[in-house]
This record gives sequence, C-alpha cells and structure tokens, in this order.
Amino acid sequence: MRLKALVGSAIVGSMITGGAIGASLFGSAASAQTSTTTTTTPAATSAPPAATAPAAGTFKPNEDATHEGTESATVEAQENAGQRPGGGSGTFTPNENATHESSESAAREAQETAGQRPTVP
Repeated sequence: MRLKALVGSAIVGSMITGGAIGASLFGSAASAQTSTTTTTTPAATSAPPAATAPAAGTFKPNEDATHEGTESATVEAQENAGQRPGGGSGTFTPNENATHESSESAAREAQETAGQRPTVP
C-alpha cells in the first residue's frame, strides 16, 4: 500500500514538473509567434511589384528551377522578353473540335476564322 502511494506521488510529481518545463520552453515560442510587428510601407517605385498577377491573356513563364534547367537560351530569351516561346511562329491551326468550339467567344471564333492567333478567350 505504501509502495503504491509512493509510485503515485512520483508520477504526479513528474507530470507537474514536465508540464512546467514544457510551458517554459514552448510558452515563449508560442508568444513569439503571436507577437505583433510593425511594418513600414516602402517608397513608391516606377516598377510594379514582382508578386502582381499578370493581366488576363499575358504570358507567364514557368520559372521553376527544374524546368529552367531544361530550357535553351533561345527559349529563355523569349520568356524574358514576355513572349510565349514558339507561340508566335509557324502556321496557326485552330481547334475545331465541337466541344472546344462551344466554349469559344464570338470574338475568338472571328479571329480564328480570319486565320489569326486568338488574343481573346
């Protein structure tokens, strides 16, 4: 009986000690994450921020490092110039599949009919 009380007291003491140590270690980390910070707004520049989304229909190159490693210098130069690599060369052949056609706007169909590369959805 006395042994059970001793073991029970040791367990309770260990739990309290462990809780206090955990609170001191993780309590400061949690408070550091929830602290408030003051940010300043940078001065205006003439260049737009890099995180702005491109306008609808604007080419956005794949800048993933794995993808970049497979590109030729010519393709990279086209991307850096804002051009879709290979998109402006060759003969344009529109997709005349019935399912695709049903989703096209009249403006796009008119461009395709005129033999132009579509610039509208």
